[in-house]
Amino acid sequence: MTAQAPTHTDSSRPAPPLSDLRVLDLATLFAGPLAATLLGDFGADVIKVEHPTRPDPSRGHGPSKDGVGLWWKLLGRNKRTITLDLSTPGGRDLLLRLAAESDVIIENFRPGTLERWGLGWDELSAANPRLVLARVTGFGQFGPYAHRPGFGTLAEAMSGFAAVTGEPDGPPTLPPFGLADSIAALATAYAVMTALHARAATGRGQVVDLAIIEPILTVLGPQPLWYDQLGYVQPRTGNRSRNNAPRNTYRTADGSWLAVSTSAQSIAERVMLLVGRPELIGEPWFATGSGRAEHADVLDEAVGNWMARHTRDEAMAAFEKAEAAIAPVYDIRDVMADPQFRALDTVTEVPDPELGPLRMQNVLFRLSETPGAVRWAGRPHGADTGTVLAELGLSTSEISALHEDGAL
Repeated sequence: MTAQAPTHTDSSRPAPPLSDLRVLDLATLFAGPLAATLLGDFGADVIKVEHPTRPDPSRGHGPSKDGVGLWWKLLGRNKRTITLDLSTPGGRDLLLRLAAESDVIIENFRPGTLERWGLGWDELSAANPRLVLARVTGFGQFGPYAHRPGFGTLAEAMSGFAAVTGEPDGPPTLPPFGLADSIAALATAYAVMTALHARAATGRGQVVDLAIIEPILTVLGPQPLWYDQLGYVQPRTGNRSRNNAPRNTYRTADGSWLAVSTSAQSIAERVMLLVGRPELIGEPWFATGSGRAEHADVLDEAVGNWMARHTRDEAMAAFEKAEAAIAPVYDIRDVMADPQFRALDTVTEVPDPELGPLRMQNVLFRLSETPGAVRWAGRPHGADTGTVLAELGLSTSEISALHEDGAL
């Protein structure tokens, strides 16, 4: 008997805002699946479609407990899981039947793969003209690199992110986590909702073509504009900014690290008064962020020397009293214990039948009337295949025959 996905709802609240949507998640690692997770967090019925013998690789990424991958518990939350081999006739037909009753499909196969299986846009839109198909790939659906394998690491390199990250005399630096994929996931969820909003007016779905190399370029700011107009190429500056100073991390007397930001002129002045260097405020270069950035050595020395004479708690208290911007540099242990994160329930507890209570990131934002929720953590491979296919009207014998044919 296939286990039912658990539900945790409050009947006194309105339905979650996306509860009228069904999303088919055909994607793997990591942008596409995370986009589907974001939609599921606000009530969408997300059906995760995995290959019968090759599950989403995120199930095996990173640490596991009792043989259960922990990353999947996060990425697979609020999703029902089924298995389909889309390259088989039976799997193809079932996917088309599911598409006919769905609103969104998210996929990240190399361009041409769905078409080779007879599941391209022509077939999918014929089955459901209102369908939105989100295609998330490294380089997009066309262009000279479209058929290359693409991962977030390549986007972090090609977007210019790595080139500006790291110390000036050090190598370009890649992030130790899926930055480009995560940014692309946010962009994909936004794109899907935009396409659905357009559908409300036109009655027709459409294709979303999202290249992972593009959203991270957007969040890097005005670099293309600077280069186009000035020929300016942003260099690596470590923790410093070319737009303001002091802006860095500073070590305290008890060995902690604190981050200081002075994006506002008034904050910069308060910091100099606090650290006992009021004379610097009168310097002509101090009046602008870029001028201060050109004298970052002087300002870092002033702040760094003050920090070195105070403990973390002393420094935090003094900055807060002065209404200057400061934050401790946390690792995950600090995040889990911080009272602000606890007040926001940023890391929430989720019951899980495999591992017991789990703590993971909560939904991205709070809605006052129709909030999202983590209803359940990632489910076992194929746990809901029987339930979902029964909802399509398949009998037990038909499902067994599909298993025997290798379609499930």
